[in-house]
Amino acid sequence: MDSLSVFSITEQVATHLRKELFTECWNETMPGRNWLAEELGVSQKVVQGALDLLEKEGLLTSQGPGRKRLITLPPGVKSSTSIRIAILDYEPQGQTDGNTIELQHLLAKKGHTPFFTEKSLIELDMNVQRTAQMVAKTKADAWIVCSGSRELLEWFSQQQKPAFAKFGRRRELPIAGVGPDHVSAWLTAVRHLIAHGHKRIILLVRKSRRMGGAGSPERAIFEEMKKHGLQPGSYNLPDWEDTNEGFQRVLEELFRVTPPTALIIDEPFLFHAAKEHLAQRGILSPSHVSLICADPDPTFDWCKPSVAHIRWNHQPVARRVVGWVDNVASGKIDLRQTLTKAEFVPGGTVGTVGPVPE
Repeated sequence: MDSLSVFSITEQVATHLRKELFTECWNETMPGRNWLAEELGVSQKVVQGALDLLEKEGLLTSQGPGRKRLITLPPGVKSSTSIRIAILDYEPQGQTDGNTIELQHLLAKKGHTPFFTEKSLIELDMNVQRTAQMVAKTKADAWIVCSGSRELLEWFSQQQKPAFAKFGRRRELPIAGVGPDHVSAWLTAVRHLIAHGHKRIILLVRKSRRMGGAGSPERAIFEEMKKHGLQPGSYNLPDWEDTNEGFQRVLEELFRVTPPTALIIDEPFLFHAAKEHLAQRGILSPSHVSLICADPDPTFDWCKPSVAHIRWNHQPVARRVVGWVDNVASGKIDLRQTLTKAEFVPGGTVGTVGPVPE
């Protein structure tokens, strides 16, 4: 029976750093000892010992006191099945949703090196030129773009580095992607509203869905409204600054003159913000306005009345993203776009049309 090997913390850190080197996590030089110690949550002494081990192996070369070590990998050491993936999220760091963080963990478990970019799409203002500058400075083998605008995803589809559209305005572009089938679910939701007498239906969606005009779900809803004698326009898809202040302002404007009877709201945190804002003005759901959220959220299980929303499972989305990354790592071309099942869940936040309090 083989004896059990017990590795010291220094050897464990060296193993981790070796893997990062082999996946080309850093360019030319190794990060400093202090930075690595803080990043890994270990002492500087442990990091120093690990760096010394890697230097003895010939993977690093000292440039003298106070200078970063050179990375001196032998040719061909990079793994053919492990790649470095940049995740360009919609929200700034610290506001990343749990599903995207879980996706990062799944990719890491598969041996890849996923990381979030230094700036999010919101911080880049969805600007193609600014995004291109950041991409040029970022060392990555592939990109995952979360909720990108049409213009932005079109730019990524034209680059040499493979990119994946996780949600966003990806339809009919030559780029791999995945997202829930919002069109069919939203149509069911708007029919439900119309059956309850609603005619002033507002779609409050994020900037990425409004840039370049209405997207597929919004256009489908407008066509459905026309079938019932309603004439949708900019009133039904208002433009607003993608900030807390901008969201509060658009709600104020909507209920100032011709208040809507129903709101379909893009994301759970916006749904809760809208419901709170309206409640402070004495506008309650469903007595005065009907509310539907376009995404699921665990907090809805705790809400009374129950929240009408679009339900879909993130697991098939995550599996598709991981499968695409594995395909890219093995050299396969994968431009397939898939839709996962989504359904409208009626809830207590939808009722018949009622008067809005003055």
